[in-house]
Amino acid sequence: MLKKKKKRVLVAVGIACMVGGAAVLAVFDYRRISRKLEKLWLLKTCVVLEIPDLSIEAPILEGTDNEVLSKAAGHFPDTGALGDGNYSLAGHNSTIYAEIFNDLDQVKLGMEITLTDTDEAHTVYTYQVTDYFIVDPEETWMLEDFGDDRITLITCTDDGTQQQVIVWTYQGGGT
Repeated sequence: MLKKKKKRVLVAVGIACMVGGAAVLAVFDYRRISRKLEKLWLLKTCVVLEIPDLSIEAPILEGTDNEVLSKAAGHFPDTGALGDGNYSLAGHNSTIYAEIFNDLDQVKLGMEITLTDTDEAHTVYTYQVTDYFIVDPEETWMLEDFGDDRITLITCTDDGTQQQVIVWTYQGGGT
């Protein structure tokens, strides 16, 4: 009789563990699927940054706060516009937050980036890497206007102690 009770308890505990495990997996899948659906929606409704050589495609939102950077690249307020001035962007290079720029450490001079506008014509602006360097987190001089048309993209280094800066110079567009 005692063996039957133990067996029933063990079966019940096993079933409870399986149900609990399935629930935890369902929550993680829901979050992952929700993030993917949100990204797809943002890619249809926002300016889109694409770096084909690194298989990076990301929406761009206005602002650089944590809410923006958790789902997209962010455009620094009061910096240039598409194809005009220093269009400065930030994004995460992290496995904890949005993993948009995890492969930017593989960038090379001459690599292209395109920005596709949300205008009716879906205007495409093409830029080419002309510089990349590392700075301390408190440095902001790279956000200034340099008198040319460029993208300045800022993300953290892999260890998170410094900032990686990549500069793409405007090659033309409006097509």
